[in-house]
Amino acid sequence: MTTFLLVIIYLAFISLGLPDSLLGVTWPVMQSDYGAPLETAGLLFMTIAGGTIISSLASGKILKRFGTGNVTFVSCLMTAGALLGFHFAPSVVWLIVCAIPLGLGAGSVDTGLNNYVATHYKAHHMSWLHCFWGVGATFGPIIMAQFISEQHSWRNGYLAISGIQFTLTVILLFTLPLWNRVKKSSDINLHEELGDSKGVFHHEDAKHVKPLQIKGVKLALISFLFYCGVESTVGLWGSSFLVNVKELPVAAAAQWVSLYYAGITIGRFITGFITFKMSNRTLIRMGQIIALTGATFLFLPLPSTFSLVGFIMIGLGLAPIFPCMLHETPARFGKKHSQTIMGYQMAVAYTGSTFMPPLLGFIASHSTIGIFPFCLVVFVAAMLLSSEKLNTLLTKKEVFKRKDTSSTAF
Repeated sequence: MTTFLLVIIYLAFISLGLPDSLLGVTWPVMQSDYGAPLETAGLLFMTIAGGTIISSLASGKILKRFGTGNVTFVSCLMTAGALLGFHFAPSVVWLIVCAIPLGLGAGSVDTGLNNYVATHYKAHHMSWLHCFWGVGATFGPIIMAQFISEQHSWRNGYLAISGIQFTLTVILLFTLPLWNRVKKSSDINLHEELGDSKGVFHHEDAKHVKPLQIKGVKLALISFLFYCGVESTVGLWGSSFLVNVKELPVAAAAQWVSLYYAGITIGRFITGFITFKMSNRTLIRMGQIIALTGATFLFLPLPSTFSLVGFIMIGLGLAPIFPCMLHETPARFGKKHSQTIMGYQMAVAYTGSTFMPPLLGFIASHSTIGIFPFCLVVFVAAMLLSSEKLNTLLTKKEVFKRKDTSSTAF
């Protein structure tokens, strides 16, 4: 039963990744059909991201009231309906209208499933979960490209992916009773996997403490902000840097950036096995150091080949960071607040991916895209520093709790 529900959650994450990369692939054709200006894609992207941020922030209360299974079902129904709306949309205005439920649905699913897996399953499942998101994000453009090349219809591509989402929605509807059963019968020993289920920063008057007032939460949010800033910045501007600074052909630059995404997806698959031997905290630190080394390769005046190595290293380094940070949430801050804090983390993560790449683009347009590797080094270093400061707080609190426990025993 637990395994079957896990399969459903994996499928849900594939479906979560499917629409994420569609707009960028489809927009050149959509722009021609609608006669819209180029920057309209940015408006649509911001609308989707805005809905995702809002639903992530509100997800704590919504999930506590309705449960993860119900929210996942309704959210998938919203995203399926939104994608169907893209198929029928007669104008750009209707695309913007459909972008709202697409973003709102994605945020709730992402937050709810991340917290559910962090609370009820072991760490390797979190890494594989986000690996499956990569599978969806990879196959979305492939499906769309097939429809555009064979039928010359991006609308049918959206219809097909909407059909996949509706299929998952039906599956979720019939498996709703499983969620509560698995929650009650979960055989995960949280004291082994998460430490004290109250969290490292729990104290007796926690009922009166707001999630953002818990020590260490703001440092965790900073880590998420810069992580997603790095991940999306490399994806958006990596090719431009290679073409304009390293003077690579456009096709070669695109292939090199695809290897960066392959590094993230394959790295997360491998990380799932490594979690059996290493803690989340160690994997996060190692990933950040590898990503910083890769960014440094881009920053230094080295031959172009080192840029390829740098992109792959950044991808492999980023691979364990996001899923491991998510899985650490209940251990750091306790199960009581983990759902709300997870929502805050996802909202800040989406904020980083939404605003940091355009910020770099704005600065680069007034200077040079050559600042790309410098910004990456700064972003990764900021993520590493905030993460290590949080680790220091965790270590001090753990030592204090052990001393307090030993003194109570006497």
